[in-house]
Amino acid sequence: MDGIADMGGTEGWGPTHPPRGDEPVFKEPWQGRAFALTLLSIRVSGRNVDAFRHAQERLGRAAYLDDGYFGRWLNASELMLTDSAILAPAAIDARARNLRGEHVEEPPIPEPAKPDYTPTAAGSLRSVDVPPAFAVGERVRAKDMSPPGHTRLPAYVRGHTGVVEFIQPAALLPDTNAHFLGENPQHVYSVRFDSRELWGADAEPFTLTAELYESYLEALS
Repeated sequence: MDGIADMGGTEGWGPTHPPRGDEPVFKEPWQGRAFALTLLSIRVSGRNVDAFRHAQERLGRAAYLDDGYFGRWLNASELMLTDSAILAPAAIDARARNLRGEHVEEPPIPEPAKPDYTPTAAGSLRSVDVPPAFAVGERVRAKDMSPPGHTRLPAYVRGHTGVVEFIQPAALLPDTNAHFLGENPQHVYSVRFDSRELWGADAEPFTLTAELYESYLEALS
């Protein structure tokens, strides 16, 4: 889906700031706890990493941007837990108000509704019986499509041509795995794009490499 999370290549955000070599993994203690809570939320809700990413891209602008990186992890975790009916939608707000000394009624604990999902193996890598459709050095085009659900195809490469640099191991397809519609493993390609192909002749010259699933690509006629 085309949501707030698909920020790559968009303008108006200012320059990037690479992290320092000595930058801590978690700048503040609560960020480490947010990381741990996210991993726990994925497990108890019956979700997977792709469903977690889909939860992030369904957040509103404020929930995605205003609370920072680990803040959006917490917001996405809450969404996964309410999706699976582990928590009632207003449960966290009510509990927070009571912890602040207010006296509000907390909603009853709902009956969990976890997805009927069992992965075929650990991790995301899988084996496929068909050979890769594209070869190293081949020019390909990223499909110009806007799926209604989750996808890992960035908007800024759609409809543009690049060159296959490397064939990665096959992996399950996030577009279906996020919605528990099957793993559908397929080949993954490292595709090199020229910046001027993506953003026009006036763009700063550099190359960008994107990891794209086979169903995201089409051969050039």
